[in-house]
Amino acid sequence: MKLTFQGGKEEDHRQVLNKFSEIGIDEVGRGAVFGPIFSAAVVLTKKNELILRQLGVKDSKKLTPKKREFLLPKIIALSSDYSFGQSSVREIDQLGVRYATELSMIRAIKKLKDNPSELLIDGPLKLRLWKGLQSNIISGDSKFTSIASASIIAKVKRDFLMERLERKFSGYFIFKNKGYGTQEHFASLKENGMTTLHRKSFLTKLNLI
Repeated sequence: MKLTFQGGKEEDHRQVLNKFSEIGIDEVGRGAVFGPIFSAAVVLTKKNELILRQLGVKDSKKLTPKKREFLLPKIIALSSDYSFGQSSVREIDQLGVRYATELSMIRAIKKLKDNPSELLIDGPLKLRLWKGLQSNIISGDSKFTSIASASIIAKVKRDFLMERLERKFSGYFIFKNKGYGTQEHFASLKENGMTTLHRKSFLTKLNLI
């Protein structure tokens, strides 16, 4: 698709998307011992990026659950596009956590209406499965509103899933620890054993199974 601007110059739609928008991606759950990894991608115009920043969008880890849930519909309403993807516990165990994380990111990207030519990715590791341009930003969720917005979407979506899974896998305090390896969680593992959604590869390294 070509768009014509002042002076008769034509630009590719993807170039236009990146020229006037910021496309950020982030993941949640990489370091957990239970449950999938979630990734989200968010496309923001410069105007809406400023509005969200004024509303309090920042690194999801620095926000309370109540604030994240408040911001989620604001982000969805103000984003030009957003999506999320996930990778399963089985993929994490079989493929390794880095590759599984990349899969969740690629799945999020593929759900966007337009294929971005450039991505802003939180963290230092390249997204090897992505062939387009990318910028890796350490602590990107503290520096770019699109990455922070992606971190909030991924965090809220994953937390909601963890709360639902608590009904099926009670006794591990999943509603509280969200699948991360707290002392309480590890104590529950020793007492109750491993579930089908615990990451065997992680627990083996920790000598817990």
